[in-house]
Amino acid sequence: MIPDITLPKLPVLDSEMAYREAPRAGAPVALFLHGNPTSSYIWRHIIPHVAGVAHCIAPDLIGFGQSGKPDIAYRFEDQVRYLDAFIEQAGIGSAYLVAQDWGTALAFHLAARRPGFVRGLAFMEFIRPIPSWEDFVRGVPAREIFRRFRTPGEGESLILENNAFVERILPGSIMRKLSEEEMAVYRAPFPTPQSRRPTWRFPNELPIAGEPADVVATIEAAHGALAASAYPKLLFSADPGALIPPELAEELAGRLHDCRHVRLGPGLHYLQEDHPETIGRSVAAFIAEVEGRTAGA
Repeated sequence: MIPDITLPKLPVLDSEMAYREAPRAGAPVALFLHGNPTSSYIWRHIIPHVAGVAHCIAPDLIGFGQSGKPDIAYRFEDQVRYLDAFIEQAGIGSAYLVAQDWGTALAFHLAARRPGFVRGLAFMEFIRPIPSWEDFVRGVPAREIFRRFRTPGEGESLILENNAFVERILPGSIMRKLSEEEMAVYRAPFPTPQSRRPTWRFPNELPIAGEPADVVATIEAAHGALAASAYPKLLFSADPGALIPPELAEELAGRLHDCRHVRLGPGLHYLQEDHPETIGRSVAAFIAEVEGRTAGA
């Protein structure tokens, strides 16, 4: 018995996408976007804090959580297509984007294409163009495992056969120990090598040292749009972090327009599992403040 609720689903393109929702009539939408190899489940302790000020919707990306697993490549462009279709199906006209990991790449790309859609952006441990392998994550061992993930044959063995992203990367990137019940929910979508293909594809899409070229170009353009954007932003970081050390977050927040930086304390990559209350309360206060500003204007 998996200790999670059965989520509602929407038909999306040739498949369906599941979503977690805390409705609030008349409130702005907060759209929560997860990364690899998680699901909307990672927002479960955050959404209750935000539900007082926003209509919260957290989809499971295609291939993840309780969403369908169509026969696609699961490239970044595929995730974009399915998320766009989900937003249209759900009738979301504008939203606060709350994102981590690959969810941030989807949020940045969405904001670059549809700046009027974004009421505000709260983000953490974000995807960025990485000039070289030396600039990617702290520590040689972590760097080496991602190199192996991208090595033909070896990456498939580690991720598809051994489920390394769920069994190794996920628990190893959280400060606290996940319970067996929590691990069971994270394992549930990936019982077979074929079902794990989405978790293998994402590390192979990371824009590192110019590869893959199409993803690098897309993420660079999205970061250019982020740098030029005027919508309000809230950036979370933890110490030491994984993709984003707090010093880098501080420096970026200083360069972006209308961006506040919140230091969460000790944390690695999946900050939602270590700091749900601080993240939830901060996002709720952020949305309330921005909505108040808009009403005042």
